[in-house]
Formats: sequence, C-alpha cells, structure tokens
Amino acid sequence: MAPSSPASGSASATAATAEEHQRRHRRVLQALTGLLLGMFVSMLASTVVSTSLPVIVHDLGGDQAAFTWVVTATLLTTAISTPIWGKLADLFNRKLLIQIAIVIFVLSTAAAGFSQDPGMLIAFRAVQGIGAGGLAALSQVIMADIISPRERGRYMGLFGAVMAVATVGGPLLGGFITDTLDWRWNFFIAIPFAVAALIMMQRTLHLPARPKTKVRIDYLGIVLLSTAVSLLLVWITNAGNDYDWWSIETILMVGGSLLATILFVVVELRSKEPLVPLAMFRNRTFTLAVIASIAIGVAMFGTSVFLSQYMQMARGATPTEAGLMTIPMIAGLLIASIVIGGLVTRHGHWKPYLVVGGVLLIAGSFLLSTMEYDTNFVLVSLYMFLLGAGVGMTMQNLVLIVQNTAKPTEIGVASSGVTFFRSLGGTVGVSAMGAALASSATGLVAHRQSDIAGAIAKLGEKGAAVAEQLQSGAIPNVAQLPDGVRVIFEDIYAQAIAHSFLIAVPLAAVSLIAIVFLPNVPLTRMTTSERVAASEADLATVSTAEGMDTLTATAQGAASAASRTRR
Repeated sequence: MAPSSPASGSASATAATAEEHQRRHRRVLQALTGLLLGMFVSMLASTVVSTSLPVIVHDLGGDQAAFTWVVTATLLTTAISTPIWGKLADLFNRKLLIQIAIVIFVLSTAAAGFSQDPGMLIAFRAVQGIGAGGLAALSQVIMADIISPRERGRYMGLFGAVMAVATVGGPLLGGFITDTLDWRWNFFIAIPFAVAALIMMQRTLHLPARPKTKVRIDYLGIVLLSTAVSLLLVWITNAGNDYDWWSIETILMVGGSLLATILFVVVELRSKEPLVPLAMFRNRTFTLAVIASIAIGVAMFGTSVFLSQYMQMARGATPTEAGLMTIPMIAGLLIASIVIGGLVTRHGHWKPYLVVGGVLLIAGSFLLSTMEYDTNFVLVSLYMFLLGAGVGMTMQNLVLIVQNTAKPTEIGVASSGVTFFRSLGGTVGVSAMGAALASSATGLVAHRQSDIAGAIAKLGEKGAAVAEQLQSGAIPNVAQLPDGVRVIFEDIYAQAIAHSFLIAVPLAAVSLIAIVFLPNVPLTRMTTSERVAASEADLATVSTAEGMDTLTATAQGAASAASRTRR
C-alpha cells in the first residue's frame, strides 16, 4: 500500500482543525444562548422605562430630585453590589448566582409597577440594582470562562444585536405602552422573558466545575463600601437645594464618606478574602482601566438619562418620540461595538481603537453641552452618534484587556472591579448632572419669572390652573403647557440639561489620558478555564520535577552510603 503524501496529510490536519473550530463554535453558541437572553432581560427592564420616567415622576408627584434618585438608586446599588457579586463568582457556582440575580432583578422590577409615590418607586429601584449588579458582573466573568479575549470580537455581533434590540426596542416599547396603556405595564413586560431566560440558562449554560474552597465573605468591607458611596451620593444630590454646598451637612457627609473609605482600605489590606483586592492596583492595566471606566460610566448612564428628558422637556416629544429620537446614540454604540470587536479579533490590535473612542467621548460630550431647544436635530443626532460610538469603542474593550492580564483566580473581582467603577462613575455622574440641572433650572425659572408671568396672564382664566401646576414643585409636563408658556420652559430645560453635560467633558479627557498610558499587551487566545488548567499543569510539572530531583538525590545518597559501606 502506497504511503500517503505529505500534501494529503496536511489537508487532513487542516480539515480536522476546521472541524474542531466548528465544534467549539457550536458549543460557545449553545452556552451563550441563555446568557444572552438573561442580558436581554436586564437591559429591556432598564431601558423600557427610560423614556417614560418624566411621565412616571410627574404622575407620582415627584420633583427633579426625585427624578434623579429614581435613576441613582438603581445605579447606587448596582455599583455597590457589583464587586460583591464578582467576589462571590470566585467562590460559588456562577451559573446559580446569575440565575439568582435574574430572579432578584425581575421581581423587584415588577414590584416597582405597583408604586404609589416616589419613595416606594425609589426603594424598589434600589433592590432592582442589586440584581443588575449581579448580571453586569457575572455575565463578564462567564464570558471569560467560555470565550478567550482574542476571540471575543467574533461574538460581539451577537451581543451587539441583543443590545440593539433592548436599547432601541425598549424605549420605543416603553413609550408606546405609556402612550396607549399605562406606564405601570413597563415594569411587568420583562417577566415572561425572565422565565424564558431561566429555563434556557438551565438547559444550555454548562460551566466547568470549580474547585471547592473555604468561603470567607468580607462583610465589614461591604458595609464600609456601601456607607462611603451612599454618603457621597446623598451629599451630591441634595447639596445646593436642601442645604448649602459649604455647610455642616456637607462636612458631616463628605467627612463620613472619607472616613468610611479610609477604613475600607484598612480592612481590605488586612482581610484574607478582601472584597476588592487592593493588590490588583499594582497592575498598571487594571488601575488605568478603572480610571478610564469612570468617565465611560458618566457618558453611558448620564447622557442616556438626560437625553430622554431633553427630548421631552426641551423639544416637546412624547415618550414614544423620545425613544425614536435617541436612536442615533444607540446606533453609534452598536456599530462601533460590532465593527471594532471584529477588527480586534482579526488583527489583535486594541489600543488605537480605544484612543479614538476616548477622543469621540470628549467630542460628543462637549457638543451635547451646546444644545438649545431649537438646535437642528441633524446636528443633535450627530452629537449623539459620536458619543455612542465613543462608548461602543471603549466600554467592553476595557473589561476585555483587564481580563486578559488578570490572574485566572481573580477574574471575578478584576472584571467586577472595572464594572464597579464604571457604575460608580455613572452613579456619581447622574447625581452631579441631576443636581446641576435642578440648580440651573431653578435659577433660570427665577430669572425669567416676569416672562412666565406675562405668558400666564395672556391665558386669562386658564392661567390660574397653569400657575398652580408650575408652583407645585413637581416636574412639569412641558408638552401639555400652552404654547407661550411651553416655549419658555423648553428653553429653560434645554439650557439646564446642556449645562449638565459639561460635567462629562473633563472626565472624558481624564479617560483619554488613562487610555493613552495603557500597556499594549497582546490578547491571549486562552479562556479562563484553559488558563486555570494550564496553570495546574505547570504546577504539576514543577511538582513532578521537584519530586524527581528529590528521588534522584535520595538514590544518589543511598548509592554513596552503600559505596562507603563496601569500602
């Protein structure tokens, strides 16, 4: 029988490799099915109410501070719980944890639909954030379990599609429900999707077994971190309204936050299983990625919240129309995320795209701060697209490069660390932007009081009802105000919201500087599970080699002793 030629052998090897790649691709897709559906549930439940919040807060009798806290409460608990979930992911079954997070998220979201006042809504939104923190942290950790950093871009199209459907469809669906049914149904819409996600995740998500370890939870660290962040946010939100920026309350809250932060650092340095291992900050990639993520959080959360308010209160849009009008930002995020993800996988280069994304963040944030109530919407769309593209280029890639350099045993806390500071940046950013908006709007209303009084006087008998609504302290429904009064308030809110966007500009500049100094480390093609297996194999090899050296030394010693005995 004639031997096979080298060419045929090479062709067989190539075919076998291609077949193995296909099998691996099918396994990854199967595992991602439930995870993608879980992410869709969380994003849908968050975005479906975004365009309806002005109507919701108005119906519940809330003011601008209540509007800010409805958003901030979720972001606050998301930020606090993210590193906790990340630490739990390094200790417990990750599949079970993400299923628990989905249940917490959806049940609290449904409960928010029964709110009777702003306080009740804020409380349920805070619980919702605990589940959201789990989904944000665990989805990143599980992705690292089944997809290597270099191959991640290949699957970004799937994540981009989920993001597109949830972030574009959610506000549109929420606006339609609010305009046609009742805003409370926005909170119930995610329940059937959550049930489907839990079933799919149970059937399709199969993760490698984790070694049993002794569990230690840093409870004191959790309390101190929660205290530090909460005091800071309460101060930012209420300063300038309930008390002066320079006051006893400011000293107590800021001082308490600083004290809690110092104690948190001390506890983390002494803890055997710290909530946030401070040793990770010795890793230059992690530290710079954290700094950059803070500005990403402000851009992502702050602008999405206040752009919807701008569309409704400065341009007279309905909730449905506001959802349509923010599509350019989502389009920029989606296109940049998919295209850049594919380029990273194909070429392995990531840093140039991050730098461009940082530049776009600065440009988008600054241009949005120049908006007026009658700015050409084509220009507003361009500004939103630039900002969205900047977020799409940077947000996921910062997590990616941290996972690329983190130890496999710390992948949970490393991933959640970046996500935590991104959420923290968004939380503080929304609070600061909301405080700036409320202060600016109050000042502008006082400045234009004579214009408002003149416009109300022209309404005759109808003017009394309008004046009573404006003096109630609740956020006005600008679209329903009479024309003369409506134009004044559209101008006021346009100026106030645009002014709040200026806060994001210097933070975006800091983010760009951090990105420029990031070490340009090549992306590995190994998943976290494969890196753990490789580390164990290396350890076994070293142990075997040390054992062989010991046996050799023992044998040589025995031979030497025998030789001396014979002599």
